[in-house]
Amino acid sequence: MHKSRLAGFIIDCNSDDLDAAARFWSAALGLAAESPASAGDALYRTLDTPADQPHLEVQSVAHPSRVHLDIETDDIEAEVRRLEKLGARRIGPVGTWVVMEAPTGQRFCVVRAQRADFDARANTWNDSR
Repeated sequence: MHKSRLAGFIIDCNSDDLDAAARFWSAALGLAAESPASAGDALYRTLDTPADQPHLEVQSVAHPSRVHLDIETDDIEAEVRRLEKLGARRIGPVGTWVVMEAPTGQRFCVVRAQRADFDARANTWNDSR
């Protein structure tokens, strides 16, 4: 068995000024934008959402701007296989996560568990093959 749930939404911005993009989304949504914790996080700005709401992030990307969602899980490979059985297509790994595409064309990511209440609030799936 493994668990998964919606982790949050990533606002992909094809922009030379990620800070300006983060300021826009911060003001639009009424959420503070956090500075990157380290140089390795330079492509991301987290918006400060309450703990009981999905994670929101502004990300600098080279592809066209869009919004995608992340699914958090305690077993990435098991969740990817489950989603493939539902018709999703594996695009490939990026860092510690896997990019996928829904049967209807939307891209999304399967990521490691992110939020503190994951164990208590995530869906539990039977991994029978």
